[in-house]
Amino acid sequence: MRTEKFEFQSISGNQLAAKLEMPAGEPKAWALFAHCFTCSKDSLAVSRISRALGRRGVAVVRFDFTGLGGSEGDFANTNFSSNLMDLAAAADHMRRKLRPPDLLIGHSFGGAAVIAAASKIPEAKAVAVLGSPSETDSILRHMDTDAIKRDGVAEIEILGRPFKIKKQFLDDVSGPNLFRHLGRMQCELFVLHSPDDEIVGFSHAQRLFEAAKGPKSFLALPGADHLLTDRRDAEYVAEVISAWAERRIADPKPEEYAPVPGVIRVAETGRKYHQRIHSSEHAIDADEPRPMSEDAGMSPYDLLLSSLGACTSMTLRMYAHRKEWPLESVSVELKHRKIHVEDCADCETETGKIDSIEREIKITGNLDQSQRARLLEIADRCPVHKTLHAEIKVSTKLI
Repeated sequence: MRTEKFEFQSISGNQLAAKLEMPAGEPKAWALFAHCFTCSKDSLAVSRISRALGRRGVAVVRFDFTGLGGSEGDFANTNFSSNLMDLAAAADHMRRKLRPPDLLIGHSFGGAAVIAAASKIPEAKAVAVLGSPSETDSILRHMDTDAIKRDGVAEIEILGRPFKIKKQFLDDVSGPNLFRHLGRMQCELFVLHSPDDEIVGFSHAQRLFEAAKGPKSFLALPGADHLLTDRRDAEYVAEVISAWAERRIADPKPEEYAPVPGVIRVAETGRKYHQRIHSSEHAIDADEPRPMSEDAGMSPYDLLLSSLGACTSMTLRMYAHRKEWPLESVSVELKHRKIHVEDCADCETETGKIDSIEREIKITGNLDQSQRARLLEIADRCPVHKTLHAEIKVSTKLI
């Protein structure tokens, strides 16, 4: 598993800081994680659960809302509506650069945000909320609303940290109706909540679950605190969500393919430009490099050079074996580039650019100079080398 840092732009033009937890193998799901009010993508609950999900095969994007963590902007100017816009921007970035999120995860106030945003992210098949309030204005009980209403802005302390809250925040969180969003939610809902939550009462989870009209699941987390500060609680939550997600939103099994001798089949996997290549007996991956795609396999030109290199090495081995020469090892390094015709002394093409492949062969063994020279000649006789230099006709048709 690897963690990648990146940034994307919010609808308001701020740069938002984000991280991607990428599994070692092919992700079984892609998740977008929204953190709690005044928290960040690096808070204990978010970071631990994201990494644990990554280890279990779920790719997770976590980001800082405007004005928090490493993101630009003034937190005092944000509200629930701006959080929804940030979520939409994050989903759009995933849609364009990675893969659309099929799982939305929200912690506390972030849980309310993903419930409200789910209908705006059509690719989402499931929503998991941890310690989420059932009403957005429930957060106001932690604030001195009288001072905010009187002065238009006031500094409040949340979990030991000072934040400025403006009156527009109060007005904004009093508007959204999560029950209305739940009533029209098409994707499955998973509610996780601790009966011992000291910040958001357990009754909120019960109301969310009862209001959801579609498929839904519920899990109580006795003993856990609101921020899931105990690593064991975070690991447990990640394990449960991972298992739940795999059964509900993991990619369908690839189309069954009956290999045909002599036929190479290349098919999309559903991951951006990622391809699965099948021969009669084997399968390999191909992909575009970053940032165009996930770099989950060799590029088409990598495969072309690999074919020439493998053919070269095999041909030299076969020739040396037949001659009973003491060839110990062969390695081939290849590079591809475009060059101007004027830089090529022996090319037939007169204008423009041509493809140039540089091939360097290293052979070891007790070989004399004449044997080494002969092996160099034989390299140009490998079948793939001959094909590349021959006239080639490719016939294409739709089926």
